[in-house]
Amino acid sequence: MWRILLQEFYGDLKTQKLRAFLTVFAITWGTIAIVLLLSFGEGLRNAVVGGLVNAYDRMFMIYGGETSLPYEGLPRGRRIPLTEADGELLRSLPGVELVSPSYGRGGTRLRAGEVSTTVFMEGVHPSFELMRRMFPVAGGRFLNDRDLEERRRVVFLGDSITKRLFGDVSPVGQTLLIDDLPFTVVGVMQRKLQTSMNNGPDAERAVIPASTFRAIYGSRYVSHLLVRPSSAYDPKEVKAEIYRTLGRRHRFDPADERALSLWDLIEEEKLARRIMLGIQIFLGVVGGFTLVVAGVGVANVMYVAVRERTREIGVKRALGARRAHIIAQFVFEALLLALSGGLAGLVVATAVVIAVDSLPASNMAMEFLANPKLSWPIALATVAALTVIGLCAGVFPARKAAAVDPVESLRYE
Repeated sequence: MWRILLQEFYGDLKTQKLRAFLTVFAITWGTIAIVLLLSFGEGLRNAVVGGLVNAYDRMFMIYGGETSLPYEGLPRGRRIPLTEADGELLRSLPGVELVSPSYGRGGTRLRAGEVSTTVFMEGVHPSFELMRRMFPVAGGRFLNDRDLEERRRVVFLGDSITKRLFGDVSPVGQTLLIDDLPFTVVGVMQRKLQTSMNNGPDAERAVIPASTFRAIYGSRYVSHLLVRPSSAYDPKEVKAEIYRTLGRRHRFDPADERALSLWDLIEEEKLARRIMLGIQIFLGVVGGFTLVVAGVGVANVMYVAVRERTREIGVKRALGARRAHIIAQFVFEALLLALSGGLAGLVVATAVVIAVDSLPASNMAMEFLANPKLSWPIALATVAALTVIGLCAGVFPARKAAAVDPVESLRYE
């Protein structure tokens, strides 16, 4: 049966070459449109969400605030400063995975040989590396527990600062002056895309142990605390427990949200994912309409084929062909046209995606735009859409063909 269907399709193709070409081209163009829109949308989503996570990976940033409610006889308007001891207290909570204090200092002077610059510097704990994704390039390392315990004068540098101070030479093991004090460079951050920041990008940041920062600058209070909730716990419950715990320590009402300024990066990441999913759905709908228009073209072609082959259909019915055979013939032809054009479109779109994705990301704009990703879900969704369009484009003309009266069709001119 399949051989007969193929023979009939090939015979019709030879007699209507231009019509078949235009039909396949329409499907090809629609497939290219939807695949490219979804691929570029996927790349944009990955870049936006990845850039956000590269700045703050699943965590809270907690700043001291000012009470807005009286509590146990204490007035409103009290300042709530945070210390490293508060971080140690939060680390003991069952729903907390990682904690790091952050001492911040802007305008810090760095000098390597004759080259100097001014940057933002932070004093942190080793867990800062995971929460802020400041991973070292090969040959270096981030701060460790011994650096913290021994108050070592070691520094971890952002990649942009390193390029400015040392050029293309690896600075690991070299001495760097920070506010005229010698520090040893232990690592350099890997380059990363960052779409959110606090006091500038991490590429322009110098990081030293919190204990060293406190000893040099005499800081009593931290700039903020970084807290990562455990994935096994509800972040909202962890947030409520943070307010209860620090409320007991600093004597403020746990319901007083202004007593602490808590930046919830987990919710921000979820919001970013929802926004980008909405954009991708919109792009998919736009591309889908293009494919539907191509499908309408296929249906029109099949209706024309039914009219032109009315006598042929009548002869087949008169010789005993069943309705199912007639329907199968036209559905098969519509599916073959749709899938042929779809396969050609997938090949072209894949080539475009690979070519664009291989372009060097010379700036941040290129990292967002020249970053298409063709995934299996996109390819499978496109094939499924083509199959549905082919079936819809073939079923209705096929039903019309199967309903042809053999006697009347033989009289058709």
